[in-house]
Parts: sequence; C-alpha cells; structure tokens
Amino acid sequence: MGLKDNLENLAEEAKGKIQEATGKARGDEQQQAEGQATQSEANAKQAGENLKDGDFKGAAQDAKDALS
Repeated sequence: MGLKDNLENLAEEAKGKIQEATGKARGDEQQQAEGQATQSEANAKQAGENLKDGDFKGAAQDAKDALS
C-alpha cells in the first residue's frame, strides 16, 4: 500500500472520530452515527489495502474494526 493511501485512510478515520465526538457532545445522534460510519468506511478501505499488500493479519484487524 502506498503511503498516500495510508495517510488518506488515517485522515478519514480521524475525521470520523471528530464527527462522532462532536455529535456526542451536542447530543446529535445523527452526526454521531455519521462519524461512526465514516470510521467504518476508512477501516474497510484500509483492510482492502492490506489485502492487496498480502498483510492478512492487518486486513483481519481492520475488517474487525470496520464492523465494530
């Protein structure tokens, strides 16, 4: 996986965490759910990148994170 892809996925996950925390602080369940979905999407992308690289252990962990 390229460094660029890794950084993009990390940035997307961070964006989701911020969005989730903001929603939680405001009591906005919609925004909180959107933040969780963004994090899941980033983890799913990361799992796909790990599979392409042959990192099955990392892919399994990212897939688990995407589903939780």
